Amino acid sequence: MKPVELEDRLIQFSIDSILFCKTVKNNFEGEYLTKQLIRSASSSALNYGEARSAESIRDFLHKMKICLKELRECLINLKIQKGANLTSDTDSLDKLLKENNELISIFVISIKTSTAKLNIKSK
Repeated sequence: MKPVELEDRLIQFSIDSILFCKTVKNNFEGEYLTKQLIRSASSSALNYGEARSAESIRDFLHKMKICLKELRECLINLKIQKGANLTSDTDSLDKLLKENNELISIFVISIKTSTAKLNIKSK
C-alpha cells in the first residue's frame, strides 16, 4: 500500500468515526466515549502525517508506534460502545471495527518491517 493510500484510509477512518459519534446516545457514557474516540481516531491520522515527514527511521518508528497506540485505543473504545449498546447504528460500528482492525494490522507489519531495516542498518 502506498503511503498516500494509507493516509487516505486514516483520514476516512477519522471522518467515519466522527459521523458514527453522531449516532451514539446523548448521555454521560456516550459523550465521554465519543469525545475520546474522535481524539484518538483523528490523532492516528494526524500522527501518520508527521510520520511521513520523519527525520530518521527512529523518528518514523516513534510516530508509527504512536499511531498504533491510538488505533488500539479506538478499538477498545468501539468495543466498549458495542458492549454497552450505546448506538442503534450497529452496521456503522461493525464497519469501523473491521477497518480499525485492518489499520492495526497494517501498522504492526509496517513497524516490524521498519524495525528490521533499522536493525540491519545498525549492524
